[in-house]
Amino acid sequence: MFIYTAFRQIRYFLLLALLAGLGIHFAQAAQGISQYGKPKYPDGFSYFDYVNPNAPRGGTLTLPNPGQRTSFDKFNPFTLRGIAAPGVELMFESLAEGSADEVSSVYGLLAEDIQVAADHKSVIFRIRAAAKFSDGTSVTAADVKYSFDTLMGPLSHPRYKTTFADITQAVVLSPREIRFDFKNTNTELPILAGTLPIFSRNWGKRADGSTIPFDQLAFEIPIGSGPYLVESFKAGKSITFKRNPNYWADHLDKPLNVRVGFYNFDRVLYKLYSDDAVRLEAFKASEFDALVEYRAKIWAKGYVGSKFNDGTLLKKAFLNHNGAGMQGFAMNLRRPIFRDPRVRQALGYALDFEWLNRQIFFDQYGRINSYFTNSDLGANFDGPRKPTEAELKLLKPLKAQYPQWVPDAVFGPMPPPPSTAAPGSLRLNLRKARDLLAEAGWQYRDGALRNIQGEPFRFEMVENGPFFLRVISAYIRNLEKLGIQADVRTSDFALHQKRMDEYDFDMTTIRFPDSQNPGNELWDRFGSQAAKEKGSDNVIGIQSPVVDALVAEVTKAKNRDELRAATRALDRVLWNSYLVIPQWYNPTHRVAFRKEMHYPDPPLYYSAEPWIMQNWWKEEAR
Repeated sequence: MFIYTAFRQIRYFLLLALLAGLGIHFAQAAQGISQYGKPKYPDGFSYFDYVNPNAPRGGTLTLPNPGQRTSFDKFNPFTLRGIAAPGVELMFESLAEGSADEVSSVYGLLAEDIQVAADHKSVIFRIRAAAKFSDGTSVTAADVKYSFDTLMGPLSHPRYKTTFADITQAVVLSPREIRFDFKNTNTELPILAGTLPIFSRNWGKRADGSTIPFDQLAFEIPIGSGPYLVESFKAGKSITFKRNPNYWADHLDKPLNVRVGFYNFDRVLYKLYSDDAVRLEAFKASEFDALVEYRAKIWAKGYVGSKFNDGTLLKKAFLNHNGAGMQGFAMNLRRPIFRDPRVRQALGYALDFEWLNRQIFFDQYGRINSYFTNSDLGANFDGPRKPTEAELKLLKPLKAQYPQWVPDAVFGPMPPPPSTAAPGSLRLNLRKARDLLAEAGWQYRDGALRNIQGEPFRFEMVENGPFFLRVISAYIRNLEKLGIQADVRTSDFALHQKRMDEYDFDMTTIRFPDSQNPGNELWDRFGSQAAKEKGSDNVIGIQSPVVDALVAEVTKAKNRDELRAATRALDRVLWNSYLVIPQWYNPTHRVAFRKEMHYPDPPLYYSAEPWIMQNWWKEEAR
């Protein structure tokens, strides 16, 4: 709890009285809130358990480009067009900060306390008086409203309108108090509102008082409240962030608990490499400090040499408890060739995971078997069993109302992905694929698999670089045995992203982000409306009233049991619709790093790159 002066107490309770008169009742204010039950950390906690509160500060953290991004052409990460520079998130903060050792809790960051309405139809955040933007101006409720209205407007990336769709408005109650109103009762929405990125109304203002349109902001320096500023950059090649000497959280009378042990480097430098092999050699030459490796073969064979032998460079696989989600070859349902579920199921039989794992991956991976793999939210978490009564309560009415959208298989045991492990074999799987294709009207003749019109079965696989070529080549060889021709096209990250935003592809590799507590982001990933909006996560093109209904059940779950029933029902429908050819996952993060780098014990749920940037430190900084 926070103690206010007498004047502020009077003003605060007058506000509550006014709101009560309007029929709005709020729970007691607190720094932390949880979607289900109570948050782990009480008011007044000192720091998160997974940080080192005594980590030394200083030095420069040098990192390579995260993921496959090889260039950038803007600092604004909130618009559709262009590629944002890596690390720009260091300049922005939100009202609340999530905890990495809980499923769904947040604690005030820019906000000093949070009050959720008793009916969960609204939430009030009170902004810290000390919170400042990088230009020295105070963070106000008007800035929060401006951020929300801008992100929900036509000049921002469409995903924000989808993600925050259930937040109807942001209402300024006072210079430091903001209320978010919700369309419905959804226990996730107060947390979602707390994660809204906040930026200043002055970002993009010219000297003459005019303002650059939000979607035209490129290299104009963002005005956020985060701990770092842009120090220098070479367009598309590198960018250096320096700690803001006037960062508001560093100048409080008492250390801010959600920032203790965070952001321990004076500078963060990103160097962008266009080639993965060059990046690895640069790491071995000590050009940067840490590297997260996603390729099994390179991890097994590439991270060797004298510097690894003498301890100058280290490598370690860090265990995580993240839900693995879904990774696989996604088919674009907007293409007529993929609209028959029998065709989609047949294509899955041509992927020989066991051979790939043995010959290419050094047996480092497990098979994706759910849209919520490695999580109790998945329908097969405790084995291939039939739906529970709670799941049937959701599925049976939907089957009655939309029979064509609910596969009969959802009412049986959750089927595993195709396997070639004995007594199975690739030969048997290809026979199953051939039979399914025949049922769908595809027959082999004149040297190719053809439909009744005589058109060959041919499609294009698009990838952002050569990363998957060995895997794809093995898959294509199996498709050729069925008479299917698959062409492969690779491109750089920017062009590939443009094609994804436009849904200009037949098949591609997708990786849906991990989530321990899925909610509104599922609208952007699977919702019918998102499939019609450019740049959404619904690259598959799912437009199903059943999926929409089950996503709605996920978002309005009142407890973990309800959430589990809804996600498992959704999982059954998606899995048995054969929308993605499932690939594989690894329950560890593979990280190589210089010996000067140090780290605390990892939290339960985390991504490797943000963990390094946020919680690691350098010994030389002492």
